[in-house]
Amino acid sequence: MTAVDLTREPRDAGDRGESRLLRIWRAVRRSGVLVPLLILVVALLWAVAPGLFTSMSPTETVGPALQGPSGQFWFGTDATGRDLYARVVYGASESISAALLAVLVGLVFGSLIGVIAGAVGGGIDEALMRFVDVLLAIPTLLLSLSIVILLGFGTANAAIAVGVTSVAVFARLSRSQVVSVRASEYVEAAYGSGGTFWSVLGRHVLPNSLTPVIALAALQLGSAILQISTLGFLGYGAPPPTPEWGLLIAEGRNYVATAWWLTTLPGLVVVCIVLSTNRLSQAIGSDTRNGGTR
Repeated sequence: MTAVDLTREPRDAGDRGESRLLRIWRAVRRSGVLVPLLILVVALLWAVAPGLFTSMSPTETVGPALQGPSGQFWFGTDATGRDLYARVVYGASESISAALLAVLVGLVFGSLIGVIAGAVGGGIDEALMRFVDVLLAIPTLLLSLSIVILLGFGTANAAIAVGVTSVAVFARLSRSQVVSVRASEYVEAAYGSGGTFWSVLGRHVLPNSLTPVIALAALQLGSAILQISTLGFLGYGAPPPTPEWGLLIAEGRNYVATAWWLTTLPGLVVVCIVLSTNRLSQAIGSDTRNGGTR
């Protein structure tokens, strides 16, 4: 009897481990984030190691001009004979890195403003929130264009401009979360147990208030890609012949009637990535609402 129990114990542990993996796999499938995750992984690999996906140069002529999609040129060629697929793949480095920089700028400065306003309160809260209201009152595109004109053209400056436009959104969300957590019973109990302002802020308030901000960061990544592509389309982003998604779409707008692939295929790539980030953000937000942390 003892021998049977000893032989079953490892198998039970393995079964528990296997069932845990199966539960995670089923949860991912039910949440509908498997395909968006795969799309984002591919896009990130494009940005990190584009040479793994194409052997062609994104800036050199490799074939006839304006050749349609084929087995040799998956996305066709542009007006100068450059491979459009290679330009889209290498353009991921410009567009995604700029979008990540934009989200980082908005996340850091917006969360800092929101946390200070929500944690300190009083006149500081009032002054910071009025500053945030001013940022929200300015149209996003107008504000980003103004900042780019002041800083100068280029992908990095466009990313900073887009990041500044998202500061207000991060600030309002982080402030509301901090105010909500500060009013909870376990925070009051922490203060009653002798906790200082900084210890309670670091151990209880911040860990329980910034999780929704992470979901917003995933959502803002897609928005940042769109805004940076818009600035590139208008000519305020990376200069030619840099392969940047907005610039690729702009270069093909004069050939819409004769070479539809020049704008359609890069546009579809942008749409798929933005929709994937939005779906991932929804999944993170849903998990936050259902679970939460303490």
